Amino acid sequence: MKRERWYENKKITPQKLELARLILEDVHSGLDVLKSMARHPMPEGGYIGKQVLVAAYRDLVESGEWEADESVMSRIRMKPVRSLSGVTVVTVLTKPYPCPGNCIFCPDDVRMPKSYLPDEPGAARAFQNDFDPYLQVSSRLEALNAVGHPTDKIELLILGGTWSVYPRAYQSSFIQRCLDALNGRDSIDLEEAKRINETTSHRNVGLVIETRPDEINPEELAWLRRLGVTKVQMGVQNLDDEILKRNLRGHTVLDSLRACALLRAAGFKIVLHWMPNMLGATIASDREDFSRLWLPASQGWGLNPDEIKIYPTQLLENTALHESWQGGEYQPYSTEELIQLIADIKPATPEYCRINRVIRDIPSSHVVEGNRRTSLREDVRAELEKRGQSCRCIRCREVRKKLVSPESLLLHDRVYDAACAEEHFLSFDTPEGGLAGYLRLSLPVPGENVPPGLRAKGWIDFKDLSEAAIIREVHIYGQSLPVGEELAGAAQHTGLGTALLARAEQIARQHGYQRLAVISAIGTHHYYAGRGFQPGDLYMIKDL
Repeated sequence: MKRERWYENKKITPQKLELARLILEDVHSGLDVLKSMARHPMPEGGYIGKQVLVAAYRDLVESGEWEADESVMSRIRMKPVRSLSGVTVVTVLTKPYPCPGNCIFCPDDVRMPKSYLPDEPGAARAFQNDFDPYLQVSSRLEALNAVGHPTDKIELLILGGTWSVYPRAYQSSFIQRCLDALNGRDSIDLEEAKRINETTSHRNVGLVIETRPDEINPEELAWLRRLGVTKVQMGVQNLDDEILKRNLRGHTVLDSLRACALLRAAGFKIVLHWMPNMLGATIASDREDFSRLWLPASQGWGLNPDEIKIYPTQLLENTALHESWQGGEYQPYSTEELIQLIADIKPATPEYCRINRVIRDIPSSHVVEGNRRTSLREDVRAELEKRGQSCRCIRCREVRKKLVSPESLLLHDRVYDAACAEEHFLSFDTPEGGLAGYLRLSLPVPGENVPPGLRAKGWIDFKDLSEAAIIREVHIYGQSLPVGEELAGAAQHTGLGTALLARAEQIARQHGYQRLAVISAIGTHHYYAGRGFQPGDLYMIKDL
């Protein structure tokens, strides 16, 4: 009865389940999923949805009729790319709250956090759930589960306005309720929610917030670690002070550089937002500006983000930029101009960086003039293929669902010069150049050697990080698999992470560091504890 009620609530009738079983038998014997669905249409017309195939597959496994077979699940899963990077991302939005910025391009809908619109995909889910963190996470877990995505390793992506200006009590409560939804039970406070999540079935393996460069300081970073944050997104937007001033960004290029240096010194992963086509920019200046993201510290730069989001400026009504356009001061790039620009700059992205996005999912109905295509990434890929070029960023090299042979993987150590740190990007690559896994190791300079301009607002002096090299990220690619499960040829759970940790420890020893610190997420404490790390105040530590 319990199973029948569950299917009834999901509007999955016994007739649909039976039809789905026939399709699954074809798939199990090797037939293509879509061809099998075409062989077994519904009597009233149309085809079975993949969520019904997932439900039928689980019914067969739970009843004991079938052995669990991840290869079948991987073929019937909807939008498998969502979890092919090794974890499943759950996005939530904070409630509307005043933002210190007055950026001329930002929409300002009073119903939403600053810069978001109520009909953007992720924002719409938050709006429908009245921005309740528990409801946002629990409804998203249910939806992911229904279409076959593993939900045991979750990266929580918290968006909305400027996180750092929200009251700290709200921040703590928001994350606590997100974790409560992952844990499936209420907690007394955030610390209890974090303890439960270390061993629960939906573990938080990454916690991301977004803020502004001028909000980053040592005290703020210590607070973020108390919350469990491991990754920080910031809108640097442009690296020309005059353009930042014209667009009323309210921060400087030095603020951005200082923020990146502080984040790296504290072990955080760094995601920067970069915006071509701002007021005052040109295609030529944007092309030059993108190159500044990768200039080394020896040339006075050293931002070197771990990930970037390219967000071309979009002309929206009810913004100050719209007024500039009406006055003839501003002209948005055309779609073709954007494609050519991004195709020009994308191949220059270093192999240690991941380009997460090249456009925001703002519905085209809001765009007054300029590009309205949200499939810009595909357009750029096609242009690069036409040119005979390719991008070597992380996202373009991930092995995803490709099978790998661990013994054939090559271990590389890419060293680069970031502000106040020597960075080592350790990676396991396939002979063809695919990326199976990586580790980010930061070798920070002593605080007394930090240039005065970067140290102006204080420096990182956390006791856990004294004389320590810092592991900022360990990531193994391939379809996200439940903890303890394996799939032949998959990169996860084959010891790559342990091997990368051993190499990082060796490098730290060679450079004279006394300890190795890792910025562990809540749900990865046990993983690192099993590899010799002990809990410190804000990090996990291993004495060398």
